[in-house]
Amino acid sequence: MTKLIEAEHVFRYYGTYCAVYDLSFSLAKGQVLGFLGVNGAGKTTTMQLLCGLLAPSSGQILINGYNILSQPILAKQSLGYLPDTPPLYRDLTVSEFLRYCAQLHDIPAKQCHAAVRSVLERCGLSAVNHKLIAQLSKGFQQRVGIAQAIIHNPALIILDEPSVGLDPIQIQEIHTLIKELGQDHGVILSTHRLSEVHASCTDVQIIHDGKLILQHNSAQLATIMNTEKLCLRTRLAIDPALLTTITDINDITVINAQQLEIKYHSNANPTPKITEQLIAAGVDILELSPIKKSMEELFIELIKENSQ
Repeated sequence: MTKLIEAEHVFRYYGTYCAVYDLSFSLAKGQVLGFLGVNGAGKTTTMQLLCGLLAPSSGQILINGYNILSQPILAKQSLGYLPDTPPLYRDLTVSEFLRYCAQLHDIPAKQCHAAVRSVLERCGLSAVNHKLIAQLSKGFQQRVGIAQAIIHNPALIILDEPSVGLDPIQIQEIHTLIKELGQDHGVILSTHRLSEVHASCTDVQIIHDGKLILQHNSAQLATIMNTEKLCLRTRLAIDPALLTTITDINDITVINAQQLEIKYHSNANPTPKITEQLIAAGVDILELSPIKKSMEELFIELIKENSQ
């Protein structure tokens, strides 16, 4: 699989302050990488390094096989970038602005109209293509920002805080668009909104104080979010003693007469045994499901661990 990003041991210093420390990761087509961190963690600096807006103090960044420092034009032809503040010309209409962006990317004149029409449709902008950008809502302006980033059909798309200032409906629409883009491109989504990772991403990285403290795909993330606890709800009151003979169970906490919290041994799966035992006892089970850490809990836990 062709790697669209290969970052190897990247450092970025401002004087003696290290904003990005020994950053290494890769990204391929079809991956949507959620890049998480608190404000000041190094997210935007990393995005700017990947786009060639900042030079690394040391280390190497390849974009679609091209070195961002020694082959900047070839590297940048393969990427589209939406900064945290979209670079929009508010006195132009949507179509005028996108035609201008197409020209900046050296799209041939004969192909320019088709390229603009394509991104208008893809980003849901066809109905507002003749409106001035200044007259658009924040959500539509973000869509225009994404459209300018993908008009040249880049292999890699980098989005820095694309949902800032949007209402819940606009955020959901942006998430849907990002998932669609992830089918044909590699996408990096820089954010501090944990909900965006759930909604859009196949992979997750968390950066703190310039260092990557977590790198996982969605399956690995689900594993580390496991609390080794189950929630059991029944139609009628349940006696916890019914389950004490199951050796995989560590502890049982009574939440109320019809609900128990069951803690089990690591790497065990007591669900089949619990189900069998309760059915044999004539207990009607309403719910028997894993209790997972939320992304918020995992995020806070990792930040605290790496701040000590």
